[in-house]
Amino acid sequence: MPRKLQRLRDHDINPCLVEADASSKCMDKNNYNRDACTLYFLKYKSCKKFWNGIMMQRRKDGIKPDMPTAEEREKILASIGRIPY
Repeated sequence: MPRKLQRLRDHDINPCLVEADASSKCMDKNNYNRDACTLYFLKYKSCKKFWNGIMMQRRKDGIKPDMPTAEEREKILASIGRIPY
């Protein structure tokens, strides 16, 4: 597997892996009819927007790494009480 693809499949790097997989499966299931998968695309877009905001705030605050690890993300979501996207 190419290195870039490995990074995209790494849950520590890609916080929206579940949403990305769900949208891909929807596309496969619906013969690549984008209209049938709109909800999945919106969830993925909302996920990326949420975690990008977290990443930008951490960068602004000087926290490294910019993207929280998978464990940190679970704690953030637990403190919110639900998935915000």
